[in-house]
Amino acid sequence: MVTGPAIRTVLGDLSPADLGVCNAHDHLFLRSPQLPGQELADAGAAAAELAAFRAAGGAAVVQWTPYGMGRGAAELPRLARESGVTVVAATGLHQAAHYTPEIVARVRPGLAELFVTELTEGIGGTGTRAGMIKVAGGFHGLDPHARYTMAAAAEAQRATGAAIGVHLELGTGALDVLELLCGQLAVPPDRVILGHLNRSPDLVVHRAAAEAGAYLAFDGPSRAHHATDWRLPEALAALAEAGFGDRILLGGDTTTAAARSVDGGPGMPHLLRRHRARLELALGADLVIRFLTDNPARAFAAEWGAGMAAASA
Repeated sequence: MVTGPAIRTVLGDLSPADLGVCNAHDHLFLRSPQLPGQELADAGAAAAELAAFRAAGGAAVVQWTPYGMGRGAAELPRLARESGVTVVAATGLHQAAHYTPEIVARVRPGLAELFVTELTEGIGGTGTRAGMIKVAGGFHGLDPHARYTMAAAAEAQRATGAAIGVHLELGTGALDVLELLCGQLAVPPDRVILGHLNRSPDLVVHRAAAEAGAYLAFDGPSRAHHATDWRLPEALAALAEAGFGDRILLGGDTTTAAARSVDGGPGMPHLLRRHRARLELALGADLVIRFLTDNPARAFAAEWGAGMAAASA
């Protein structure tokens, strides 16, 4: 039994010291009407992806797939056990565009309770517990759906201690998110992980978010319309030189079948096979290993609470 802060994995709670090299944002299973025909739904492909990641030196993967997007919760424990890779699952809710209106209407009244249940008891009837909360902002702003979802996430965070990971649309809106979550909703900044900052290489915003105390996730290989890989060393060096090397997380964010390494894409191994080597050349191996080990071990660890009843007692 783990005492003190723990990382909640699909196989139980884990000491942060045992996490190892961590892909802090990726997906083994995912489906969305926004990505027709590209579903991550094949358990065999997920197993192969985990094996490839482990062969590249990986030890842990945090899957940011939230409620209603085909998380594969029943499969994750077996995949983690057979691969030897630690897997963390997510609760939460994405942008409304990723669901039918009926799903949003059904879960909206009890959203915070749903998040807490999945964090403390399990997802559906699987018994697989989530270890983080995933929510999403919009492009340079927050619509009513995002604000409602983030309010529910804040309530669940207070009840459980879980970290909140935030999808930033094309890397934008980070300061709006922090203003809402940490300002109005009083979530501790070190419980917030801002995702996709690599897609918007705004060094001023990065510095402000780090100064606020949030974790900054740079996740996903480069695309032609994203200033990711080629600007990343500059962005990370600026943060490290300013004293914020302990705020940085790295991930892969595989969201389509075509992007999996087993289907010819970069997939999970890209983070360690190619991305890591580029960053080590620019920043040094010691700093990059901190991004991959020490930082996620702190970011995803929590002093886990028992849930709503305990929080209101």
